[in-house]
Amino acid sequence: MLDDEPGRKRRRLWVHPIVAQRQQKGQFHKLFNDLRQDSNKFKSYCRMSIETFDHLLICLHPDLNFVDTSMRRSISAEQRLLVTLRFLATGNSFASLHFEFLLGISTISGIVCHTCKVIWQRLREAVMPTPAAADWLRIAAGFNQSAQFPNCIGALDGKHIRVKKPSHSGSRYFNYKQYFSVVLMALADSDYKFVIVDIGAYGSTSDSRILSASRMGERLRQNQLALPEPSRLPGSAGPPAPFVIVADEGFALSPHLMRPFPRRDLDDRKRIFNYRLTRARRYVECAFGILSSKWRVFQSSIQMKPDNVTLVIQACVMLHNFTRIHDASTDADLGLNMTSSVSLDLSRPGQPGTAGLAVREIFADYFSSPEGALSWQMDAIRGSR
Repeated sequence: MLDDEPGRKRRRLWVHPIVAQRQQKGQFHKLFNDLRQDSNKFKSYCRMSIETFDHLLICLHPDLNFVDTSMRRSISAEQRLLVTLRFLATGNSFASLHFEFLLGISTISGIVCHTCKVIWQRLREAVMPTPAAADWLRIAAGFNQSAQFPNCIGALDGKHIRVKKPSHSGSRYFNYKQYFSVVLMALADSDYKFVIVDIGAYGSTSDSRILSASRMGERLRQNQLALPEPSRLPGSAGPPAPFVIVADEGFALSPHLMRPFPRRDLDDRKRIFNYRLTRARRYVECAFGILSSKWRVFQSSIQMKPDNVTLVIQACVMLHNFTRIHDASTDADLGLNMTSSVSLDLSRPGQPGTAGLAVREIFADYFSSPEGALSWQMDAIRGSR
């Protein structure tokens, strides 16, 4: 018998008496039906509306539904999804969720990891499909309308996700902010949705190196992103401008990636370009803010192995886009001020490349021309706004 093997700890209980009361006292059985009677409380608890939860459950149900056995009853797909959403929404430990849902700690760990994997696999094509030329044009139209930056196909940045130091990892995960992390590199549109993501790079790696090593960076260099052909900027008679990504000083300048002018020797024309670029770039920063405000697992160190941390980030990215689409989340709901003043902090200037200099000059000339200027931009760069 296995229990008689030397050195093997004998299991004292098949099911702990507290866990055995799950159907009488667990949160799912005791609270969930009551929450469904109050839409505001439900959204606060699950971070999405009742209708969106039900839609999500339908999408995931085939992979979350298990059969009962002669030994025990299976945990329903609905409860599996609820446990996972509570973990992502609160960042509570598995031990804390154990006492809330009266499920075993290892059971909760398995449920969360499996459900996160299913969320990524089931939702990816629906909420973050590979963009085609028509999608890039739609994104560019959104940036032109909301940020007055034409021919912009996305705002790019990296977010450090705090993690527990992995065993035997040395300083690979230790970032310049003095904590251990993995990086979420994301391209966002003007609706704060993620278009392309790269997840799991070491925290010690710079943004530019992460982009260069990523599939997105490789496809961008090889012109394989199905970008539209260059077109003239609105109202301009100048040369056609390529469609570009806007980013901060941590990235290298290229024909399809714009970064600010270095802060040395800035004249009004360069300051205007930096101001206009920063207005467009803020959308990815706001997307990260919405993500971490809604899914508060990101507000503390994630106590999981790197592979499982990647699953958690992937799931949250999918849920972020899913709720942006189906709940039409408002900035007020999340307590964020998206109309705050634009920061022109260029504290990390770098040496730009040469390939994108001409493209940056086209945009800089346009933003200072009568066709492309904004009525308030001179006041903004002089600090009166």
